[in-house]
Amino acid sequence: MASLSGEDALQDSAALSLNDLESLQGFRSRSASVGSTGSSGRVQLRQRVAQLMACVEDIGSDDEIHEEVSRTLDEAFLLWGKKMKDKWQEFRLHLVTWNVGTASPPPDVTSLLQLDSLGPSMDMYVIGLQEVNSRITNFLSDLAFDDPWSIFFMTVLSPLGYIKLSSVRMQGLLLLIFVKHVHLPFIRDIHTHYTRTGLYGYWGNKGGVTIRMSLYGHTICFMNCHLPAHMENTEQRLDDFEKILEMQFEGENVPSTLDHDVLFWFGDLNFRIADYGIHFVRESINNKRYSLLWEKDQLNMAKKKEAFLQEFIEGPLQFKPTYKFDLYSDVYDTSEKKRKPAWTDRILWRVKHLCQHAAKEGQFSEEEQTISVTLNNYISHMSYGISDHKPVTGTFGLELKPLLSEPLVTLNPEGEWSAEHDVLINYSAVPEFPSSAWDWIGLFKVTFRHANDYVTYAWVEDDEISSNKDSKQVYMSAAEIPDIGGEFVLCYYSNNLQSIVGISQPFQIQPNRTLIGGDLRQEENSWTRKPDSLESREEF
Repeated sequence: MASLSGEDALQDSAALSLNDLESLQGFRSRSASVGSTGSSGRVQLRQRVAQLMACVEDIGSDDEIHEEVSRTLDEAFLLWGKKMKDKWQEFRLHLVTWNVGTASPPPDVTSLLQLDSLGPSMDMYVIGLQEVNSRITNFLSDLAFDDPWSIFFMTVLSPLGYIKLSSVRMQGLLLLIFVKHVHLPFIRDIHTHYTRTGLYGYWGNKGGVTIRMSLYGHTICFMNCHLPAHMENTEQRLDDFEKILEMQFEGENVPSTLDHDVLFWFGDLNFRIADYGIHFVRESINNKRYSLLWEKDQLNMAKKKEAFLQEFIEGPLQFKPTYKFDLYSDVYDTSEKKRKPAWTDRILWRVKHLCQHAAKEGQFSEEEQTISVTLNNYISHMSYGISDHKPVTGTFGLELKPLLSEPLVTLNPEGEWSAEHDVLINYSAVPEFPSSAWDWIGLFKVTFRHANDYVTYAWVEDDEISSNKDSKQVYMSAAEIPDIGGEFVLCYYSNNLQSIVGISQPFQIQPNRTLIGGDLRQEENSWTRKPDSLESREEF
């Protein structure tokens, strides 16, 4: 058959007959010879599809040929699915929930964060704490400075290449998110919120704190909650959680919590084990017969009755109930109250497309799925005894198809950098980038802790020295470059998006050769002082 142009193939397709499908095996072999890359390969593929459509019209009611065509198409879709899967990526997430009972951080969190794991490192850490010390003196101090727990986790994670992406605090509730540098340009639209439910909504000892974001184009929401205590308050816990769901981001130009692609719900949810007495519960735990207690867990019972909870997924509770322990021990409460053990500390998640599928009839197509969540590990950590709760962690794999593949801003240092001369930065932005006169480029050590942890910065408009349609240049004064040198990165901070939207590769700043050793040591102690002008114009 002569080769047809794209238009001719469509026009002449009606003239094709079953003679062109004498052997579908032959059709397969011919199709296999069609190149799958390049414009010519795509044109030939379109021609073959046009011919196939014409043949389908001619087939009539021949069931055998129908089955053969269907089988051939299934193979093609399977091949397409495999190729598309190659473009997906796994995003590894480690989530911690811990009621710390007003205690200070422990000396080591290696096992809690799985830093000694032999597997691939995490892409993101999400840390939800409850009952962080919120006495008035502590809380006022923490408003002005980072709280001890935030400082502690930054100290642990920043040397490993993680930056504190965002945080939100409401009295004793604290939510922290750390992420690898490489992901920063693809995390956008970060918003935080909190909802008080204590004292009829006037006090923040109970409630929820939330951070939401767009991760490679997918909307993700993390909600850390501390719900009312005591066995008899199940309905109050459910009512408070519904209120938190409804009020988060109310009136803001962001999706509601349940409209996010993935929602993680975790915290000290305070659900108890009903009906069974303390002796039966403890005996079941001692014999590791946890399944005997699952059916009387108040959260499991509520999930069977409450429609809005049925959409949430939780891993199996294959660990001991995490409350209530004597301090610095793995012995359950020996005080006069002798609280009955309970799985108060939980991690659940909800995937939007699964909920939509459940509401529809018919088979769900994997081709419609662009993100999935897999729980790899759900455990408690019995070695931590600073509070009467044991921490719980969930390790997840987010299989996602990136909807964003290009950073909004790309930037790099020009030439060799040292404090002996002014230095230049080249950057370019995509056409749709919403730039602002308040945008700035910061110079950071590679172990920087958060977006405010810069060494110095340049305003992208005030310090611009050249511009063309492809790129722009800004300068930094030699006086602001650290004399000691070292390894640094450049980050572009967007005022409109309130986040880092571009980051350079790490690069070296050469030590200032005009200074002697003593001057360099003095410089090392002073260069970390931050200039005041950015804080006066920018609030994070």
